Amino acid sequence: MEMIHTMAVDLVKTGKFLSLILRHHPEAAGISLDEHGWAEVDALIGGVNRTGNYHLDRETLEEIVRSNNKQRYSFNADHSLIRANQGHSIPVDVELEQKAPPDVLYHGTGEKFASSIDREGLIPKSRLYVHLSSDVETAVKVGSRHGRPVVYEVDCAKMAADGYVFYLSVNKVWLTKRVPAAYLRKREEK
Repeated sequence: MEMIHTMAVDLVKTGKFLSLILRHHPEAAGISLDEHGWAEVDALIGGVNRTGNYHLDRETLEEIVRSNNKQRYSFNADHSLIRANQGHSIPVDVELEQKAPPDVLYHGTGEKFASSIDREGLIPKSRLYVHLSSDVETAVKVGSRHGRPVVYEVDCAKMAADGYVFYLSVNKVWLTKRVPAAYLRKREEK
């Protein structure tokens, strides 16, 4: 039982390190990403192992990608390349599909950020896009990572009519460059 738990923890820790590499700091593993965010799998595995902090092989990498509940990563067709699906702070084009959004999407944040959002709207800060959820539950879960959650409804129908562009990542996260405060309404949780 202890070995299974340790293995699961190692997958989680290694997965978080992969997220850091593939979304923010490829140089942490001594690799580079192409313009679409792809990294060579063999270079990634070698780079992770050279850090001395993690052990990664192809089987473990496949398991991390398969079991990640947020579907953060994708392989290309022959599994020679891997990338993060979204959440980058470095400029890459992950070839997002532009889509018409539903009328309403949601954004979860912590209470400490609400007054700034009320003034400035949603901005991507260190990321390339603002992340939006299609359901309230996910937004609450995301907001809870930052303290007491606050959920905003985003009037996507009006935004789209006003010319704002939305993308849907392969793992079903909605993305847009920014959401001005005029399109936001704070949800009152019961």
